[in-house]
Amino acid sequence: MSKQRPNILWISFEDTNPVYGCYGDPVACTPNLDRLAAEGCRWTQAFSTAGVCAPARSAVITGMYPTAIGTHHMRTTHTQRATPELPTPYSACPPPDVHCFTEYFRAAGYYCTNNSKTDYQFEPPFTAWDECSATAHWRNRRDPKQPFFAVFNPTLTHESGMWDDKNPPLRLDPNAIPLPPYFPDTPKVRASMARMYAHIEQSDVFLGRLLEELAADGLAENTLVVHWSDHGPLPRGKRWPYDSGIHVPLIVRWPGMLKPGSVNDQLVSTIDLGPAMLAAAGLALPRHLQGRPFLGPLAEPPRRYVYASRDRHDLHYDHVRAVRDTRFKYIRHWRPDQPYLGWIPYRNRHPIIQELWRGYAADTLTGAQKLLFEPRPPEELYDTKTDPHEINNLANEPKYRLELDRLRQALDDWMNDIGDMGDIPESEMVERWYPNGQRPTTAAPLLIGIDANNPGLEPATDGGRYRAPALLQMHCATQGASIGYRFADDPAGQWRLYHAPLRLATAGEIRIQAKAIRIGYHESPEVSVGLHVSGSQGESGGTHNKLY
Repeated sequence: MSKQRPNILWISFEDTNPVYGCYGDPVACTPNLDRLAAEGCRWTQAFSTAGVCAPARSAVITGMYPTAIGTHHMRTTHTQRATPELPTPYSACPPPDVHCFTEYFRAAGYYCTNNSKTDYQFEPPFTAWDECSATAHWRNRRDPKQPFFAVFNPTLTHESGMWDDKNPPLRLDPNAIPLPPYFPDTPKVRASMARMYAHIEQSDVFLGRLLEELAADGLAENTLVVHWSDHGPLPRGKRWPYDSGIHVPLIVRWPGMLKPGSVNDQLVSTIDLGPAMLAAAGLALPRHLQGRPFLGPLAEPPRRYVYASRDRHDLHYDHVRAVRDTRFKYIRHWRPDQPYLGWIPYRNRHPIIQELWRGYAADTLTGAQKLLFEPRPPEELYDTKTDPHEINNLANEPKYRLELDRLRQALDDWMNDIGDMGDIPESEMVERWYPNGQRPTTAAPLLIGIDANNPGLEPATDGGRYRAPALLQMHCATQGASIGYRFADDPAGQWRLYHAPLRLATAGEIRIQAKAIRIGYHESPEVSVGLHVSGSQGESGGTHNKLY
């Protein structure tokens, strides 16, 4: 492999368990994913931090647990029509040192693009990406030699694709699809499962096209390709910390670094994805990150445990935590007095949950099909090796008391270590961030010129005259803010990320615009400063140095 810093390409699917041919699924049609696995490494025990989109994606983009930074409640950015009493809408406001990890890549010279889903529980800061749009692509970078980090998020596999009004072409015979034992075997259930497989097949085609583009550009040999999903798709999966909700695919192709066709059985959490990419690029990891690198020469020792959480989903409050090792899963419920199925209208649109409700009302459900309607225990313990569908709760079995105590302690230690915010009422959390509902505005950045005669004592609020070589420093008074800037001739809407003083080594007139943002705050006002830089011998003219 080239000694250049590797490019990185992410292709993430939504709401997808590893039901692919390369994972042994008997009916899946996933030739491109299977080929990617044959050319790289397939992880068998990768798990999400939450069984639902936005909390899980907040962990991916920040490298921090949702319960540690206040992004654990699902759907914060709009008012729920039926429950306006909730403290929504709001944008989560993590601690000031928490940033989108892509800013570390941008500071190191990477071109970072996202196409185009975000869903981070906070408004994505404009400093996170060079481009975040439906047309974002590594091909849009101006310098073809610039390393890139490019993310693509096809949305075909989202839960909503299994609703009755979604009818993709079905290659599969619905009757050939294996059903988990907790679903009733009805035509409606099987049709919904067939839609799930059809959308995975369509997404596989999308992935294949991206890999073809990468190869056509001559970039395949120096690009680390990562495929993952945010969480699982189905009732008793999505929104829950059962493996059907948090077990996700993870396939990585890294020429020269990962053995083709290899399989890795170590535990990985999706919170590890960002730190692993930083380490793969040879970049230093901020030590506050809670994820850890899992591949390459800087990989940390394998995890002993992975953790997951469940809190408010749409209208319904819940409080559940889970810990898992390579075999046993422990789940703790803070509200065992409440039923498993609270009122979540969005979830109730799913055909399978409708069949479960219908069967429960008609008293036709049998065996494991009744699980979601039975009383909720304070604790659940499963041996996922002998019971992969997590049906037989072992929490009260004396034979497993040592495992129960060990995982209880592991969960307690984790919650204490990260400062789990689940005990804080959501309304109090939001009030701490935004007293009286007032969302702060990020302070406007200051631009400070430095040259042989100006040591940088005052901001250049009205511009200024400087002699090359000169520097331009930027500063924001809001703790944790990031600063973006652009020159007058930069493309509209594109902002560079400030990470070090700019060298103004070329004589001429320079117009710089800048603004700042802290996650959870409003953007700052935009400032614009004109600077005149003269040459060391008094000459003028020319253009400013460009920094890409």
